[in-house]
Amino acid sequence: MIAGSLTFNLPPSLNAAAPPERRGLRRDHVRMMVLSKETGYACHDSFYNLDHYLNEGDVLVLNSSRTIPATLHGRLLSRNEEVEIRLAGKIDDSRWYALVVAPSVQTGEIIWFSSQLEAVIEQVAGETPLSVIRFSKSGTSLFDEIYSLGEPIRYEYIETPWSLDYYQTVFASHPGSVEMPSAGRAFSWELLFKLRRKGVKIAFIQLHTGLSYFLDDNYDHHPSKNKEEYAIPAETLTAIKEARKSGKRVIAAGTTVVRALETAMATGQTHGWTNLFVHPGYELMAVDGILTGLHEPEASHLAMLSVFIPQDKLYGAYMDAVEAKYLWHEFGDMNLIL
Repeated sequence: MIAGSLTFNLPPSLNAAAPPERRGLRRDHVRMMVLSKETGYACHDSFYNLDHYLNEGDVLVLNSSRTIPATLHGRLLSRNEEVEIRLAGKIDDSRWYALVVAPSVQTGEIIWFSSQLEAVIEQVAGETPLSVIRFSKSGTSLFDEIYSLGEPIRYEYIETPWSLDYYQTVFASHPGSVEMPSAGRAFSWELLFKLRRKGVKIAFIQLHTGLSYFLDDNYDHHPSKNKEEYAIPAETLTAIKEARKSGKRVIAAGTTVVRALETAMATGQTHGWTNLFVHPGYELMAVDGILTGLHEPEASHLAMLSVFIPQDKLYGAYMDAVEAKYLWHEFGDMNLIL
């Protein structure tokens, strides 16, 4: 178990298997549990009332990365076997880290996806479960094929193959995340405009998320081994610095935003790669609060939340959320810690 994470029982019935829109809700009307950093006190509300908890001059930072259909189905030509590929992270215009879901693949094997796209395995999994594959196309042409052939990554609690649109935030603009930056999913344009009318500043970063699970519990998936590319616009940094100078709060929508902003503050680099592991004892330099989904038992994200609120209070709040039947995962309910 990762230090700082929590162990608890999550009933399978609390796994959100469908988007809110397919459960009869607007995306911005999921439930929201609001926690006090100081007291741990929890109140329960609708996400649409987020503006009640943010003040004029506060800065809300969102991740504008767009989810790509990162699961591809192909065939290993050397043995005529079907194979599933889960893209994990872009290396350059034609090469990706990928989880090859097949037994014992070899360097040099060719994967056939369609008459328009093939890939060669340049490096097989070793210390990590990820291989390196090089596609026969690159750049925009490769992305066109991925969008044509791929489907969103989904885990066992989601049985229905929902379309890619359900895995996007309304403000997503930069393709690259293999899993949805889900803390931003519940936002609607209506809610964002309502926050702006109140004087809350909306700012963006970009961090392309990697794979969160390798389909094998034997692999160590510590956050420090998970490098993700980020970019922070100058206007976002300016807004954050002005807010901190004037005593206003910076609220990160998601763990990806925390990792990007804290890395930039620590290194001075507004673009690069981060493998930052935020855990109890870490001193936050950029962020005062976090808006996030509910995280499964023993997840590394729970260690990050323990920086915002004492772990015993977080555990108590999660037990309350289980009792109140909050829904977990990317299509589930929200948690605001201030």
